[in-house]
Amino acid sequence: MRLCALGDLLLDVVVRTSGSSGPDAEGSAETRVGAGGQAANVAAWAAELGAEARFVGKRGSDAAGELVGHELSARGVELLGPVEEGRNGVVVSLVAADGNRTMLTDRGVAPGLRAEELDVRWFSGCDRLQLSGYSLPSASGIAEYGPEKLLSRLELLQPELVFANEGELAAIGGEVPGTLVLKRGADGFSVDGIDHPALRADVVDTTGAGDALAAGYLVSGPELAAQAAARCVAQLGAMP
Repeated sequence: MRLCALGDLLLDVVVRTSGSSGPDAEGSAETRVGAGGQAANVAAWAAELGAEARFVGKRGSDAAGELVGHELSARGVELLGPVEEGRNGVVVSLVAADGNRTMLTDRGVAPGLRAEELDVRWFSGCDRLQLSGYSLPSASGIAEYGPEKLLSRLELLQPELVFANEGELAAIGGEVPGTLVLKRGADGFSVDGIDHPALRADVVDTTGAGDALAAGYLVSGPELAAQAAARCVAQLGAMP
């Protein structure tokens, strides 16, 4: 099976704190720096889970862009898309001791990818095309974009699958075209209303769990989705 993910390849900076934060606070932290971004994460997990994986997106010409490009390729993902003079995107994830995180994103040149820059050959032979919704990362992002506008785009695309959390689903009115995979965090997920519990795991960092779940589902269905998500939350960072 060959999966193609279209979206962002960012420099992912994860900082896991062990104490309180605030003005003049001091404490130790565990850090990880490497490739990230929703589409890149899905592609990397798909490759890890045995699929052929391809990433398509725009990245910057700076040192960060070079670093993340090399890392994603080293993970067995075919890397395609234009390199633009400018700054590659960066996402900083602040992870609390309980595994919950706050994300701060600078997408750099990634949002500048235009339809005319895409080459149809990049998608040749792909069994699944995953479109990243990273530019609308939350219910508030959907509200700003316009729920009706987003739903009309989804209806135009007629996707086979839509991955969303409960806040995102509510923001667009509770219904989507295609099969809905509803992500519920620690409560697992459902597929068109059929519940699938989360597997037990020692939670270190929840960053990227939804991306790992999506990759597992696209490669082999609900069982692998749950396994991939459990693996992801048991480590620091979103990549396998």
